[in-house]
Amino acid sequence: MALFLFLIIVAIALGLVGAVVKGLFYLLVIGIVVFVAAFVLLGARWSRSRRRPVR
Repeated sequence: MALFLFLIIVAIALGLVGAVVKGLFYLLVIGIVVFVAAFVLLGARWSRSRRRPVR
């Protein structure tokens, strides 16, 4: 969960810098990619944890 939150913070920071600073639009794109990757990671961990058998 800490990795997910870290990736979200990094994505927000990159997105803000990419949107504000002229000529750094690629940082905005990288921020969006990191944001999507964070949710894919969260979904993979969530689906893996639901497969455990109940005792």
